[in-house]
Amino acid sequence: MASTFSRVLTGRRAAMLLASLGTGALATGYLMSDINYAGAIERRKLYPPSADFPDLRKHNNCMATNLTPAIYSRLRDKVTPNNWTLDQCIQTGVDNPGHPFIKTVGMVAGDEESYEIFADIFDPVIKERHNGYDPRSMKHHTDLDSSKITHGQFDERYVLSSRVRTGRSIRGLSLPPACSRAERREVEHVAVQALAGLKGDLAGRYYRLGEMTDLEQQRLIDDHFLFDKPVSPLLTCAGMARDWPDARGIWHNFDKTFLIWINEEDHTRVISMEKGGNMKRVFERFCRGLKEVENLIHERGWEFMWNEHLGYILTCPSNLGTGLRAGVHIKIPNLSKDPRLSKILDNLRLQKRGTGGVDTAAVGDTFDISNLDRIGRSEVELVQLVIDGVNYLIECEKRLEKGQDIKVPPPISQFRK
Repeated sequence: MASTFSRVLTGRRAAMLLASLGTGALATGYLMSDINYAGAIERRKLYPPSADFPDLRKHNNCMATNLTPAIYSRLRDKVTPNNWTLDQCIQTGVDNPGHPFIKTVGMVAGDEESYEIFADIFDPVIKERHNGYDPRSMKHHTDLDSSKITHGQFDERYVLSSRVRTGRSIRGLSLPPACSRAERREVEHVAVQALAGLKGDLAGRYYRLGEMTDLEQQRLIDDHFLFDKPVSPLLTCAGMARDWPDARGIWHNFDKTFLIWINEEDHTRVISMEKGGNMKRVFERFCRGLKEVENLIHERGWEFMWNEHLGYILTCPSNLGTGLRAGVHIKIPNLSKDPRLSKILDNLRLQKRGTGGVDTAAVGDTFDISNLDRIGRSEVELVQLVIDGVNYLIECEKRLEKGQDIKVPPPISQFRK
């Protein structure tokens, strides 16, 4: 992986810092902040790590499973270049023992360097969350060539809508749990400037959450585009809702098929979506839009966080790698009642949610079906896996409609061979 020092100097961070230090008041502010923080660290060192170790006896998340007193002792007093600590990484997992539907990760990164400085805990958490992916020895492959996709048109009697999303983080700026107001506003500035350069069917407009008219807000609600202030304790305990709605907003193209959320859970959340079952077209737009945005970011002297072991770096370890979730809303009234459905989904490396999102249970016979994995396979591989899997579910539904039997497919390997 790239060294911490080299990454700190990337993304114009050094230039920004030097410019800031050119004024006496700001220089004094930086100095006093560092002095105060150093004092807090020294006060904490008055107590042994064992006195600070959190009570995790009733917890059920990946962090709690893997954090030992020995690991905590080694990492407690370490800090990243942005003064982010282990305790800040794990606070959301300490405050939230479990989740009703899924085993959560239980920790977040405050910056790109968190994954290196606190690797002793992040690595085993990543390995558990991603079913054995070893970030020390394995490498992640990125592929955004949508021309490789086959059979990407679903039967629209069953598939109601198609969607692909991911996240991107701007190198040199702290992630949402740790960023200052100035950094958050810089993320917005960099992203909006780049998005203004999109042309053709990707051209669109940006809406700041704090400056929308009532009419604009209602339209975005009606289109299901608007994201709200986080209320889930998993997010609020990680610091995601600070200063809301400062520097948050939504950009979408005029066709309403390509969206970017700014400063929600990640610096940016990129979404391609449309009604119906043309996943190939959705993914083509997704890849083209991502490439154009990245080029526009580069032209302005910035780049996205990425390395060969973790892929694209995002706030939550669950989204490392591609950060990609390709999903459909699918109506399967017969298959949804079949007890073999869970095993079929497991073997196809798919997951089932309610159509309201991760915090909702499935209701009725319409489900959100998406890829289970994020890392170890490329974007093209994951989308093709979803396409093949959803087509298999549709075939099962058709067979059950005719009173015919269905088979549980053999399990698919998680990682590339």
